[in-house]
Amino acid sequence: MPIDKSEKALENVIEAHLLEEGGYAKGNPNEFDRDMALFPNDVITFIKKSQPEVWDKLIIYFGNEVEKKIIQRLVQVLNRNGMLKVLRRGFDLYDVRIKLAFFAPASGLNYEIIDKYNANILKVTRQVHYSTKNENSLDMVLSLNGLPIATVELKNQFTNQTVKDAMRQYREDRDPREPIFQFKKRALVHFAVDTDEVHMTTRLNSGKTFFLPFNKGYNRGAGNPPDPEGGFRTSYLWREVWQRDSMLDIIGRFMHLQVEEKVKDGRKITKETLIFPRYHQLDAVRKLVQDVKKNGAGKNYLIQHSAGSGKSNSIAWLAHRLSNLHDFNDQPVFNSIVVITDRIVLDRQLQDTIYQFEHAQGVVRKIDQDSHQLAHALVSGAKIIITTIQKFRFIVEEIEQQVGKKFAIIVDEAHSSQSGENANALKEVLAAKSLEEAEELQKKLDAVQDEAEKEILMKLSKRGPQSNLSFFAFTATPKSKTLEMFGEKGSDGKPVPFHLYSMRQAIEEGFILDVLKNYMTYKTYYKLAKMIEEDPTVDKKKARRAIARFVSLHPHNLAQKTEVMIEHFRRVTRHKIGGRAKAMVVTGSRLHALRYKHHFDKYIKDKGYTDIRTLVAFSGKVLEDDGQEYTEAQINGFGEKELPGKFDSDDYQVLIVADKYQTGFDQPLLHTMFVDKKLTGIQAVQTLSRLNRTHPGKTDTFVLDFVNEAEDIKKALMPYYEKTELEEPTDLNLVFDLKNKLDDFQIYLQSEVEAFCKTFFKPKSKQNKSDLGKLHKYIDPAVDRYKERPEDEQEEFKLALTSYVRLYSFISQIAPFQSAELLKLHAYGQMLLSKLPKNRDTGSIKLDNEVDMEYYRLEETSRGSISLINEEQPKLKGVTHAGTGKKAEEDQVKLSTIIDILNERYGTDFTDADKLFFDSIEEEMMQNETVVQSAQNNTKENFKYVFDEIFMSAVIDRMGQNQEIFAKLMDDQDFQSTVKGYMIDAIYNRVQQSQQG
Repeated sequence: MPIDKSEKALENVIEAHLLEEGGYAKGNPNEFDRDMALFPNDVITFIKKSQPEVWDKLIIYFGNEVEKKIIQRLVQVLNRNGMLKVLRRGFDLYDVRIKLAFFAPASGLNYEIIDKYNANILKVTRQVHYSTKNENSLDMVLSLNGLPIATVELKNQFTNQTVKDAMRQYREDRDPREPIFQFKKRALVHFAVDTDEVHMTTRLNSGKTFFLPFNKGYNRGAGNPPDPEGGFRTSYLWREVWQRDSMLDIIGRFMHLQVEEKVKDGRKITKETLIFPRYHQLDAVRKLVQDVKKNGAGKNYLIQHSAGSGKSNSIAWLAHRLSNLHDFNDQPVFNSIVVITDRIVLDRQLQDTIYQFEHAQGVVRKIDQDSHQLAHALVSGAKIIITTIQKFRFIVEEIEQQVGKKFAIIVDEAHSSQSGENANALKEVLAAKSLEEAEELQKKLDAVQDEAEKEILMKLSKRGPQSNLSFFAFTATPKSKTLEMFGEKGSDGKPVPFHLYSMRQAIEEGFILDVLKNYMTYKTYYKLAKMIEEDPTVDKKKARRAIARFVSLHPHNLAQKTEVMIEHFRRVTRHKIGGRAKAMVVTGSRLHALRYKHHFDKYIKDKGYTDIRTLVAFSGKVLEDDGQEYTEAQINGFGEKELPGKFDSDDYQVLIVADKYQTGFDQPLLHTMFVDKKLTGIQAVQTLSRLNRTHPGKTDTFVLDFVNEAEDIKKALMPYYEKTELEEPTDLNLVFDLKNKLDDFQIYLQSEVEAFCKTFFKPKSKQNKSDLGKLHKYIDPAVDRYKERPEDEQEEFKLALTSYVRLYSFISQIAPFQSAELLKLHAYGQMLLSKLPKNRDTGSIKLDNEVDMEYYRLEETSRGSISLINEEQPKLKGVTHAGTGKKAEEDQVKLSTIIDILNERYGTDFTDADKLFFDSIEEEMMQNETVVQSAQNNTKENFKYVFDEIFMSAVIDRMGQNQEIFAKLMDDQDFQSTVKGYMIDAIYNRVQQSQQG
């Protein structure tokens, strides 16, 4: 007899597994009530079995009509409150509370709840005739205590039908007005399944029904891997996801109703979305919880999930699960869950989501005031705390007595700042050991007589991995430091993410759009002329930057690009997404954004266009050449907080930005991006990702790039397309090598370092007014010796000391060792750097009156798709070189020579490969808020200390872009010192100039 290849055969396989191993009972399709869309007999059976005392009380009230009254009331509350709410909270009939489901308790100590949980009735029912109008049937219905929770349409490729036919069937043949399909009120989720793929939706809406893939992923892309047991690729669906405990867990702890409210045209619009976890979210949260339950606190986790992967929901689910997690001895694993984020929207989402799970207010404690509020939340044992990392630096002493507490720290968009002094401060606050470890540490402290040495030992005990702290770092774009801080060791000993949902898989599954599919590049050609008779000598690099700025702000340049952008928008963009598509113009500075705004508005007015209006976004103030001062709010005519809402309306179509809205801005109507700024590395990924959000009717995106080459963009995105990997981890010995080099300079004496640390680490209770003077006393001799050294030796020492201070902050977080000598030099070195004399500031060059533009043209250089598939993915690299260098002489050339070089470079023979490797780094650092604020608020001398760490991270991120220059930078300290000196001057001066206009 031949093998049955029909859909019925697939039904048989699924049903058999659910009945034999999945914890289900077989349902009778004849018991389904089409009008009420439930199984009344199962409802009554469950109530009798799980709540006999409730049943007895209802009998007293209603006698023989009790079943009828229960079902009538149930239908009423289902239609009013929705299925999910009724399953979680039950309903009232008179003064009697009736539960419709019982979910697993957090611990195994409550035997009564466990018995009620075991009373749940899950059934699988085949060929359910659901319709009140005809005899249409569903292949399968999964029900919980008589309530339909999932419907299923199955297809078998051997019958020449696939999952696409199942989705078409839901869209075309399943009327969403039928009782069982009514949104929220009955079935919670609808699955379209074949032997290879699964798709699901929580809302049927005829032809507009939107299905999401529910697949595991295969080879870091879409689809499913072969079944390890030799069955169907989709076997995981009924073996894992539909299994009894799994479905109860999803309904009880994952699904929630997401409500978004917007004001449009003066009317409040409410959008409701029933959230069913995507497979990668479900898989990540469950695997994290299982690992923590097994290993307890003290382990770090890196979750690399692509933009558009639903990280906010994943964080909310994980925070809730961890807050109630018990170990195998039924003891809570964590006292509090701390969520580190800068996103305001995540706070609201966390509170709303967790309220639906627990029906309790105040579970999520938002820290929106000062550090004392954070300290109180930690001391009082708040379950979930949401805050920023900066607040931890000020509360160390306030919670020193929290010995024995364990914390889970969830980091939203982990980045390199988590590896510096802010991270050390966080650990100092939270790293109170277990009682056993605290006793062991106390014994060591008792053996030390010197108070300062005790304080040093205490600080060292709080650095590096901590047994009471678990970090859960979420990011789409991990840097090398992020991998080393939070990754786990792979088979080759190198750090890898604990869980991966790649950009490639997100694109292939349709969760996000491919922003590289339609990418057009332009190149600018121009010629400059010298307008003065004399030929002054100028610094080559500074002159190059000054002339590039002159060209980029030239009215003709702005006018030509403005025309290209506006005409493209009117010809192409405005017809996309049902006529609602929007565009973003990414500019290189606030002054560029301001002038583009003026050019856009003038062009629109001159042409008489009425279908395009612009907004501008930048921080602070901009001073124009005429002395006029501008702010974003002044130009737009409303406050900064109103901009996202205004841009979302039909009143505005183009947003011109400088250093704002390039990360974390979620606007699905954004279709086109005009780029007039250098984009590299993570910044390129984050900026272009503003386009990738999906929207009904949005089928593609478009990028028009005036600055970057297609190959450069490809290189920037490749490390994050699949799994980000580390080629070579940081060499932990570097910090010792640097210390030895610093010692050899003999600028400071070890006795001075020791004396400094005795005062610096003195307990607060023992400090007095003279201590500050003592710190200067022990630093000043080194400053005097430094001043006596030759200039090149000064620069070499300062470079080495800066590298040491930066490197120690990172290595102390990941090293298996903790050295008192390294910590002492770190504390001393930070203070010494602040007192070393400043270098001569040569300033920047302004050439506006000395050069002019002779000709200018824009030319399209490429268009089409930038493919990342089947490309060898570059790996990131840890810190493997650090050291000293000498400051090189400034490269002085004649202005005419600079102009000749630029004319040649930007003429018809220009190739992008000639551009300086560090142009991109400078632009990225100009977008870094920490860098900009430091340059705004510090002297150039102090700014260098912030600059150094971020600069080196940016260099390492780009090692794959130009191996030759990267190697020279890391190996040739003279070259490194020269580049750093130029970069510090350029960035500091640009920030200062932007403050003034």
